[in-house]
Amino acid sequence: MLSDAELLRYSRQVLLQQVDIEGQLALKNSTVLIVGLGGLGSPVALYLAAAGVGRLLLADFDRVDHTNLQRQILHSTETVEQLKTESAQARLRALNPEIVLHSIDQQLDTDSLAAWVQQATIVLDCTDNFLIREQLNQVCIAQQTPWISGAAIRLHGQLTAFDPRVDNSPCYFCLYGAGDEQQLTCSEAGVLGPLVGTIGSLQALETIKQLVGFGRSMVGRLLLVDGLTTEFRELKVKRDPECPVCATTHGSLGVK
Repeated sequence: MLSDAELLRYSRQVLLQQVDIEGQLALKNSTVLIVGLGGLGSPVALYLAAAGVGRLLLADFDRVDHTNLQRQILHSTETVEQLKTESAQARLRALNPEIVLHSIDQQLDTDSLAAWVQQATIVLDCTDNFLIREQLNQVCIAQQTPWISGAAIRLHGQLTAFDPRVDNSPCYFCLYGAGDEQQLTCSEAGVLGPLVGTIGSLQALETIKQLVGFGRSMVGRLLLVDGLTTEFRELKVKRDPECPVCATTHGSLGVK
């Protein structure tokens, strides 16, 4: 049930017919794993906490640095040198004390990811680490857990979603293949703060849609955002029936 205080706090989104009280309860009963508390993870965590997602698992082993503050709006000058999980907890607790927060401040690998994904209703990829994304892909396929991936560098961003429970859903490997270790990071190539804010906000929106169950899913769609021209372009993404990562799993589920 929702308390009177919760009904007041979330009244503006409860008014939406797509959400209503049942949708708000769905958010309250959900657990979201956010991997990465940087430029993407900041708006994701803030908006999901504000929306009343009942439990947030906050994963990041890094500490806040002065160079983060231009885009990582979850943190502040006062929290420089703190663990990002600690900085995030303080900010999110101040925003919404009604939700449960759990910090994961060690570097994740396949085994530890599996343990945390098992607890999550949905997973948010807010990293710039290709290895972690590949591991997330494998773990989420194995556990049939949906996940939403965002990326941004320089003035370009991307957004897509994967759901192993959906017959025609591609996986991360279907879309990108093997990771390129030569890919640049934001610290090497630069990125504009509002761009990562845009992608992270869209990740939060997609998460709420999936948790409540309304709207059109981003599964099978890749959104490309050009910050230079303020243009949005969408590509259709199909599952690769020969994919070495997900084809076997789909086959074992009877997917054609």
